Amino acid sequence: MNDISRLAQVRARLDLPLARRAAGLLEGRHRSLLKGHGQDFDDLSLYSPGDDVGDVDWKSSARAGIPIIRRFARQSNLNLVLVVDTGRNMAALAAGGQEKSEVALFMSSLVAYLARDRGDRVAMVAGDSERLIQRPPRSSTQELEVMLHMIANAYDIDAPPSDLNRPLERAMNAFQRRSLMIVVTDEARPEPGHERLLRQLRVRHEVMVLAVADASALTLTGGPTHKPVRDVDADLQLPPYLQQRRNLQHSGDQVVLARRRMVAELLRRQQIQGMIADSSDHAITQFIELLGRQRRANR
Repeated sequence: MNDISRLAQVRARLDLPLARRAAGLLEGRHRSLLKGHGQDFDDLSLYSPGDDVGDVDWKSSARAGIPIIRRFARQSNLNLVLVVDTGRNMAALAAGGQEKSEVALFMSSLVAYLARDRGDRVAMVAGDSERLIQRPPRSSTQELEVMLHMIANAYDIDAPPSDLNRPLERAMNAFQRRSLMIVVTDEARPEPGHERLLRQLRVRHEVMVLAVADASALTLTGGPTHKPVRDVDADLQLPPYLQQRRNLQHSGDQVVLARRRMVAELLRRQQIQGMIADSSDHAITQFIELLGRQRRANR
């Protein structure tokens, strides 16, 4: 096992403004005595510099002649559940050149880091067609590090095939209290066969999907490459004359686009927000954008 701190890696890559923005966007999912963004209206208050303009109550402001904002009871101590795909598909290469498992692990660490700093508890269900790993909700740094190392150790090119239904079903049965479910997988999922469980999860919990983009033998790192692309069963390497054929690249792009549209439509039907990251660095900006979309959808 690598002894390096996963949470320290996130802290090193997440500058303070981004960390504050992400933490603020996570507010409002569970009750506390603090003020912030939540689902339950609390009171009206005078606008102060730094308050979110989106909270301005325009009708009240017009009547009073001064800016008035809405305050909400912020919720806290939510169970945040990582539902992680550990199938061997996650050991292939991501679009940005990293292994998909590295990007998925970073996204899991990012979520755990932000939740820990908010005082939330993080649970985990990871699995594939043959294995299931479950950890109860915890908030201590040590417990989260153990959880993240367990996920890291489950990723392997010789792992069983993916079966996202198994960790989804375990998460649904194991966690009755309303939670924020973060599904970590690759861009080929969820598939139509996962929709029933996602629908059931969505009734009880808030659900988001964090996916890793697959590498292409034609377009790795943005252009033709002679570097082999690591795949599940064997490395993919196209001869240069095929890499430079635009019609072949266009056909491949169309297949990827159609698959992404299918996944996006599935998530839209279930009112689930999702994101696709090419790399760990890309995951940070995509996750913050995802939180913003989720927050706007909940208003």
